[in-house]
Amino acid sequence: MLFFVTEKFYSTFFCIFVPNMKIFPFFAQKLLEWYQISQRNLPWRGINDPYKIWVSEIILQQTQVKQGLEYYNRFIARFPDVKSLAEADEQAVLLHWQGLGYYSRARNLHFAAKTILQEHNGVFPNEYQAVRNLKGIGEYTAAAITSFAWNMPYPVVDGNVFRFLARLFAVDEPVDTGRGKKLFTQLAGELMDKPHAGQFNQAMIEFGALQCTPTTPDCSICPFAGHCLALAQNAVANYPVKQNKTQTKNLYFYYFHIIEGIAGQAHTYLKKRTEKGIWQNLFEFPLIESETPLNFDELSQTESFQSWFPQNAQFKLIIDTKKHVLSHRVIYATFYTVTSRRGVLHTPIPPNFIKIPSNEIDQYPVHRLMQYYLESQTS
Repeated sequence: MLFFVTEKFYSTFFCIFVPNMKIFPFFAQKLLEWYQISQRNLPWRGINDPYKIWVSEIILQQTQVKQGLEYYNRFIARFPDVKSLAEADEQAVLLHWQGLGYYSRARNLHFAAKTILQEHNGVFPNEYQAVRNLKGIGEYTAAAITSFAWNMPYPVVDGNVFRFLARLFAVDEPVDTGRGKKLFTQLAGELMDKPHAGQFNQAMIEFGALQCTPTTPDCSICPFAGHCLALAQNAVANYPVKQNKTQTKNLYFYYFHIIEGIAGQAHTYLKKRTEKGIWQNLFEFPLIESETPLNFDELSQTESFQSWFPQNAQFKLIIDTKKHVLSHRVIYATFYTVTSRRGVLHTPIPPNFIKIPSNEIDQYPVHRLMQYYLESQTS
């Protein structure tokens, strides 16, 4: 048996002492053998098109493969190359991203595609730093693109790789610190089979996703079970170590789905979010936000409500509630469906409102919370 000894470091230096230095080819060989048998058949695998690899990596940043696959296929069908993406308008890009969330990813894709068209004659740059300089591309994504497309030996370290390496070597350094990320990147680079860098990186990610899973991994069939320090210590669940816990904040959103007119001829109102944030440039119903819960009487006393609806307005209310969890916020949303055969808003309509036929709402990109509500109305 091979033995790994790790030292928890309190400086920038970290050593791995390996009595048998053949561990490095052994590791890569075992990993690649497992990958050949166990890898999933995915459309961005086994290709060297940097554009398609880029799109897949951006989608998978905050999305599981099972969900991301459908969106990837739809996005590539509509924007098959850099030129088609760069020349599209933002509303079309956001509409095809709808449901994935974290819409800044789509806006950055669009911006970067324009940069490639303008500064690189539409040809995806094939140098690491040039890729890294594109908007929305960090070290991880640049390493993934250059590694998968051109076999460049840049380690690709995501949550799956953090978990795998942290358990294998029982590394106590938190993965959510700059020092921890640097450590794991260096370690992945030391283990890398550089002549097969792209496949090695894919295998590392896949191993963490399928075998060394976040909860209840099946260590009995793991090819590295005999060399895993966390397993030897019966401490697999303790790794990876994280230092920071995300602080969440509760917000209360009150939407007004206004339906005017009779069936078949009804109209509704939308408002475009122009302020910076994850939902920038997406459409939603008129909204009142609050940091505390409000009942309808309290809502009716707000400045927004009184500027939208006349005091003598007569309307029927149908209430629907939803909870939406984001990385730093928990949103408790209440949807008030306001129905009236005649106009219910002040005339002229409030600034930034647009009036559209109700049956055309699917032509406007909306965020996931809006999408949940609209889907519930048609089911």
